[in-house]
Formats: sequence, structure tokens, C-alpha cells
Amino acid sequence: MDGRPHHLIVSHAAPDAYAPMTRAILAKLGYAILMPDEYESLGAARGVQPPILRIVDERQLAEVPEDSVPLPLIVLTGRHGVTGADSRIVGAVRRPAGMHELYRLIQQVTEETPRSTPRVPTHLHARCRRDGREWGCSVLSLSENGCLVRSPEPLMLGARVEISFSLPRSGALSLEAETAYQLVPDVGMIFHAIPARQREAIAHFVTATLAA
Repeated sequence: MDGRPHHLIVSHAAPDAYAPMTRAILAKLGYAILMPDEYESLGAARGVQPPILRIVDERQLAEVPEDSVPLPLIVLTGRHGVTGADSRIVGAVRRPAGMHELYRLIQQVTEETPRSTPRVPTHLHARCRRDGREWGCSVLSLSENGCLVRSPEPLMLGARVEISFSLPRSGALSLEAETAYQLVPDVGMIFHAIPARQREAIAHFVTATLAA
């Protein structure tokens, strides 16, 4: 990322309709959530891209302008969700909207190959174990679903391994993984049957890294 958000989103919702740090973290992931006046102030600048969608508090739906090309709407709502009365509505998230829920929904609506969870770059020392052998490697990026690993030992695609590493505040994690793809010279691993406690530890690490 070049330091500028890749996508713009217009928000018709009060700041407290979002969980703390949600907008700041999504901006780091490439989605700048702007209030209508903030977006309009950019309108005078040349080359400003149109928004990819609008996020709307359900109590402000009547105030959302009609776009010449209708934009998808993600609605911030209560626990009962929304109805399909407005054809622009593509999804809903309960207030206050959290980063993970919004990220997953935005990805599903706007990306051809959506990611369900955010990934962060890392420099973690790790150990791999397979067939009675053990060796050191490095975790270069990490998400709840998997990681990118640089290994001095060759790993065949589809190989099952045990990988262990430590996270700040969470301590040591040991996970079952499968080598799913190559990003030469590295390999991407997908975690299998990850326990809830370890998934939560990784999610907290990713969120804290993005918020730093």
C-alpha cells in the first residue's frame, strides 16, 4: 500500500455507531470511511475516486442521497437486522460496528476475491515439525486463517505440518497447518481446526498490530 487508502466509503452514521478504532484500522487496510462533508471537501481535488459504497445508520436511511449510479449500502442496525425494502441494501452489521464484521462484509461486497480476515506483516521466529523432524522458520505474515512462511526446508504443496510460534501477551501457540500455495520463495499455510483460544489470540494480535 502506498500510504493512501485504495477505496473511499461515505458514512451516514455517527462516530459512536462504530466500535473504537474501527475506522482507523479499516483505513490502514485500504478503506477510508469519510463523513459526507469530508468526502465533499475532496470533490474539488482532481482525480478523486468515487466511493465504492455507503455505510448508513438505519435511522438515517431517508437522508441518503440518490446516486446517479446507485451505490451499495451497508446498514448499521439493531439486533433485529434489516428488511429488503431498499434494493440498495446489501448487508447489515449491528451497532456499534466492529472492524472484523465490517471488513468481512466490505470484502464480500466489493472484492472479486474477498478475504474473510485481515492479514498483517510479521517477523516471528517459528518451529515446524513434520514426520519426526523439526526445524526453524519465519512467519512473514499472519491472519486468523493462516500464515506466510519462509522455510529453509522444502515443503510440498498439501503437506501437513505443525507450526509453533509465540505472540506478545498470548505466549506460545502450536497449530496444525497445510501448505496451500507458493509465493516464491515462501509458502502459504492454512490453519486446520484451530482452537478458539488460539484463534482469539491471533485476532487480538492482528487488531493490535493494525491499531499501532
